[in-house]
Amino acid sequence: MKVVIQRVSKASVTIEGKKVASIENGLLILLGIVNEDAQDDINWLSNKIGNLRIFEDENGVMNKSLLDAQGDAVVVSQFTLHASTKKGNRPSYIKAAKPDVAIPLYESFVKQLEKDLGKKVQTGQFGTDMKVELLNDGPVTIIIDSKNRL
Repeated sequence: MKVVIQRVSKASVTIEGKKVASIENGLLILLGIVNEDAQDDINWLSNKIGNLRIFEDENGVMNKSLLDAQGDAVVVSQFTLHASTKKGNRPSYIKAAKPDVAIPLYESFVKQLEKDLGKKVQTGQFGTDMKVELLNDGPVTIIIDSKNRL
């Protein structure tokens, strides 16, 4: 499981002209899933995201977590995070999990993140063409892969 997290002043997701998610001061989380991902990846990643100290404290030092900052989160499915660009110029997405595997893991990730944060997490819609807008704060952008945790 791979995520790109971006600290944002605001972020939103629009589908077919309708805004389905909108946050201020928090994290936009782009989530990519592969077939090998499991609940332990979800648990580890959710805990890491909630506790990662990337928000500024009163001294301007990145010393607060999303939990400390009481920020919000929006999760967007992003199969292209697992693109392979080794051969040719057209990316291959063969590593990305198919919907029958990815959807339950995506939904489980959102539920686990809600549990860890103690609040509702907004989402895009899996497998849909989405327009994602954000104002990256910092900018702070971090990539985390649950397979690289050991």
